[in-house]
Amino acid sequence: MASGSRAGRPARTSVWLDDRPEPRRRTAAEQPSGLDRERITAAAVRLLDAEGLERFSMRRLAAELGVTAMSVYWYVDTKDDLLELAMDSVFGEVDLPAEDPDADWRDQARHLAGEYRRLLVGHPWVSSILGRYLNVGPRATRFADAARRVVERAGLPRDRIAGALAALFQFVYGFGTIEANWNSRCREAGLGPDEFYGLVFGKVRGRAEYAEALELVGERGGTVDEMRQRDFDTALECLIAGMERMRDGDREAGGDRERGAGPGGGAP
Repeated sequence: MASGSRAGRPARTSVWLDDRPEPRRRTAAEQPSGLDRERITAAAVRLLDAEGLERFSMRRLAAELGVTAMSVYWYVDTKDDLLELAMDSVFGEVDLPAEDPDADWRDQARHLAGEYRRLLVGHPWVSSILGRYLNVGPRATRFADAARRVVERAGLPRDRIAGALAALFQFVYGFGTIEANWNSRCREAGLGPDEFYGLVFGKVRGRAEYAEALELVGERGGTVDEMRQRDFDTALECLIAGMERMRDGDREAGGDRERGAGPGGGAP
């Protein structure tokens, strides 16, 4: 039996796909604290940023707001709903490129990738819930639409666009998630990124099994932030170059077909 039917309820989809109307804002007499969904969501984001997903609870949020948990539930049915609202809220921080058909799509792709990375590093809890929820809120949808328009202008065939988007933004997801986790580890150790990096580097230096890796790392030079930025830029340029090569290869193949070239064709 499907999990959604075990309790006699349909399977959960998304707060954004729920047909129920948003709760009305209660009057001052009904709710002296002046709560509404926007204020609750903003408080949830602050709490998640400060304490992380593991410590987050509706009771902890209510205490932060100075109200009872039941007051929060007037506006948000479940913790899952609130996490979806919080996730969409931070997607509103992304600076989207202007819809300019003359702009260089590569520059816009670089900009969007950098913005997505900034979001993931600035709000580490987002990585943990992406995929658990559909992420189809209005702000996330605007981001997805902007990314799609940029990659469409790369000139790839329609059936390649979804894959190109996946390559680009799943790379950023992985990079930003690891970066955020590293930063969290540094904070837990009470050290800055360069101090912690030096500590780790010192522990493994001289061990034969790490010799080749350490040689490569040692050639990079600079601070952790500088090395990280170089790695991000290099990986991003590889992806963009790959999209251009795929586009050009498809065009060349199309031209060959039109000329009758290729296996069985009429070219000499």
